[in-house]
Amino acid sequence: MAIPFPSDEWIKAAMVEINASPAYQKAAKSWEGDLIFVITALPDERKEVSLYMDLWHGECRAAYEVTDPSQKTSEFTITAPLSVWRKVLEKKLDPIRGIVSRQLKMEGSLAKVMKAPKAAIELVNSCAQVDTSWPN
Repeated sequence: MAIPFPSDEWIKAAMVEINASPAYQKAAKSWEGDLIFVITALPDERKEVSLYMDLWHGECRAAYEVTDPSQKTSEFTITAPLSVWRKVLEKKLDPIRGIVSRQLKMEGSLAKVMKAPKAAIELVNSCAQVDTSWPN
């Protein structure tokens, strides 16, 4: 059954996929860093949704929706409208290209991300395995 994006249920399902992925584990074996994904331009009453992931040496140690963004910080924050996130998760937009072209607005060290592009791609590949339903 499809899981609505963005939601706490979706990010937790993504965590399961990440932790089941040997390709992500290999690509991210030296990655240390947590992320907040901010989804804007939603077609409902929500202004934005923030989804958190704690990524550590090829494992996702935690994943959840952040209900109060002022109470959570992370090494990286990546913000984009829902339409851009959909392109990323449907593999129509490479995440590194999205960052470089500023379709995905990132706060954090671009140099660190550029040292692990395969980890970013495998993260997206894992998340793309989630059966996702998109808001209208």
